[in-house]
Amino acid sequence: MTEQVLKDGRFVVLGALGEGAQGRTFDGFDRLQGRPVAIKRFDVRGAATWKDVELAEREARVLASLSHPRLPRYVDHFEEDGALYLVMEKIEGASLAALRARGETLSENDVLRLLNDASEVLDYLHRRVPPVIHRDLKPGNVIRRPDGSFAFVDFGAVRDKLRPEGGSTVVGTFGYMAPEQFQGRALPASDVYAVGATALSMLTGRQPEDLPHKGLAIDVRAALRGRSGRLAGVLEAMLAPDPDARAARIAPLLEGPAPRGRASTPAHSGRVDWRTVRDAERAEWRSARDARRWARHEARLARSRARRHFGLPFPFSVVFALAFTGAIVAVAIVTQVAVPLVLWVLSILFGSALRRAARDVRAGGQRALENMERSRTWLRGEEPPSRREAAPRARVDDEAAAPAVRIAPEEGPEEDEREDEERSGRRRL
Repeated sequence: MTEQVLKDGRFVVLGALGEGAQGRTFDGFDRLQGRPVAIKRFDVRGAATWKDVELAEREARVLASLSHPRLPRYVDHFEEDGALYLVMEKIEGASLAALRARGETLSENDVLRLLNDASEVLDYLHRRVPPVIHRDLKPGNVIRRPDGSFAFVDFGAVRDKLRPEGGSTVVGTFGYMAPEQFQGRALPASDVYAVGATALSMLTGRQPEDLPHKGLAIDVRAALRGRSGRLAGVLEAMLAPDPDARAARIAPLLEGPAPRGRASTPAHSGRVDWRTVRDAERAEWRSARDARRWARHEARLARSRARRHFGLPFPFSVVFALAFTGAIVAVAIVTQVAVPLVLWVLSILFGSALRRAARDVRAGGQRALENMERSRTWLRGEEPPSRREAAPRARVDDEAAAPAVRIAPEEGPEEDEREDEERSGRRRL
């Protein structure tokens, strides 16, 4: 890549050194001080969340406050062209990940030196107020210098504050993370676990997840296959899955007697030290007990997460979800069947009501016509049709039996005039 100049020409980017989750690291040169540097770039515009930007700024802030010969020295940090840059001392050497990629492993003496150097660095970080927790110690972040010493780099996942509620972001690398980090609880003992996993991986040349396990714990003695019992005891104490049972510091393990474990009988002795065997069996029993406790703890955490998610105890929440789903299905089925049936019944009732209304209208019209006819008949002075229809009619079955009909004499003109005068007189009165 072509040379890139940063911060008004002070820093020159020469090439790429590596890439991680928090950004890319480049080989650079400081023209002002005339020495090689490592430049870490984090693209703010390409950040997935604001938490990534916060971690990048925290790395620069924490590194500026540290001063230890086994840690890179802070040089400068700045923002340019939408990216954050952290400039630090370049540590010469090769990372343990690069050595393992070439098929190299570390001897027991090299591992003991790694543990000694890590002990100094962790004591320095963890004794600060508040303690600084690296959270991502692994072979890629450990540099072996040409003189055989080890340095620790990449503080992109560092935590420099202890939250009162006890939670933090889950950050780290699978296989080297302590179990409590999966719950978001990073402790000083978490860095001890990561150093132990790194040392064991460099001894065996295998990833921690590929090593034999006993319950939740790595079976260190099975992984080492009869190597130094003292080193195996140290790594067992560092890799205990329970943070309360794990060693909080590395220095006491290296200075004191080897932790108890399954010790083999010395070659020069023909007797079996039953006391040692009993202690080893007790240690294995305690390890199995701790594994069971850890499993129960994980089960309790899972139930607690379920209760927080559903707002009800887990079995009741499942029953509630099934009942709610069944109710929705029942409503859908009833809607498909009942709605057409109800519409059909309503159409029948509505049709019957319309027919009754039409019949009532026709009957009312007929009655109105009859009443009108009666009124006209009455105005003409005639007998209403209803009376004429109501008068009984004589049925003449036999002319002989029929009653005699008296025919009144016809009224002459004189009688008509008399009636008219009577009517006129009544009108005048």
